[in-house]
Amino acid sequence: MPSSLVIDAVAARLETFLARMYAESTDYGPEGTLFLDAARSTLTGGKRLRARFCHAGWQAASGPGHDHARTGLDALWGLCAALEIFQSAALVHDDLIDNSDTRRGRPASHRALEAAHRAAGWAGDAEDFGRSSAVLLGDLLVAWSDDLLEESLLRHPHAAATRAEYARMRRDVTVGQMLDITEESAWSVSPPEALLERALRVASLKSARYSVVEPIVLGATLAGADESLLAALRAFGHPIGMAFQLRDDMLGVFGDPELTGKPAGDDLREGKRTALIAVARERLPEARRAELDAALGDPALSPDDVGALQRLIRDTGADLRVEEMITGYTAEAETALASPVIEPAAAARLRVLGEAAITRTT
Repeated sequence: MPSSLVIDAVAARLETFLARMYAESTDYGPEGTLFLDAARSTLTGGKRLRARFCHAGWQAASGPGHDHARTGLDALWGLCAALEIFQSAALVHDDLIDNSDTRRGRPASHRALEAAHRAAGWAGDAEDFGRSSAVLLGDLLVAWSDDLLEESLLRHPHAAATRAEYARMRRDVTVGQMLDITEESAWSVSPPEALLERALRVASLKSARYSVVEPIVLGATLAGADESLLAALRAFGHPIGMAFQLRDDMLGVFGDPELTGKPAGDDLREGKRTALIAVARERLPEARRAELDAALGDPALSPDDVGALQRLIRDTGADLRVEEMITGYTAEAETALASPVIEPAAAARLRVLGEAAITRTT
């Protein structure tokens, strides 16, 4: 099934679910509707990468031709849509934690809620309102994700296994997010040579597993995959997920704002201790390392400041090292696709998705 059809199917399932959420919320009043509208807006746009990986995992476990059968498709689209809602929840909280002003070229949720407060002429601090409301908005989206998952798995033969895998994903990404913000402080008491390993652990938990591995495995689990296939899919998904996050790290420092929808060098202003920064820091002499440390996390960095830091990082060759790591992870994933338990057609679909995740510019 072409990716556009997957995207359309997931969009239709989201609309059905949202219509029910609105219908069940008529007594919330206008402020409640504002909150629901904020939740809906987070579900607009995006590449639906997690849904597409979930669909590919389901296909890998379903066999040739099964994609055109109606059996199990309602549950599949519900699972795919639940993943997209969970992604929105993670982004709302991530933007709040990182003090990001934009997402996909639009105001981040806490900024949009802040603006709504001002537009309404309400009393109190608009910024505080925006931040507090965004905490609750992320929580609502997590609840919606669970609601949609549960209704999709009702009486499904593989509900228990799918539910357990989904729960593991939720735990991993939450711990990964905590380790991410911890690393912004803990780096100061860690030796430079240990920072890359720590950054890669964060990348695995916060991004690789929930962006790629778990969506694939969840789709395959829903279709009744056996352990040998699940192991092979994990062996493919994890290196693709790691390469996906390393690409994100590169875009966070060197990305084109016109394509990423975020200011240039946003990760530098947020003080992200990524693999890219870990490599650069290890290679810098002590004085230049102190210069990097002093600048990272300064929200007032000017475009010229960002440019200077970009040159400093490039001078270490850290960008080239990260590109080598991406290439290595890609090769590892390609080796995994040669497993005899992954059918050639399924391997081809996964390969295309993997390439799209790694070579993206947004």
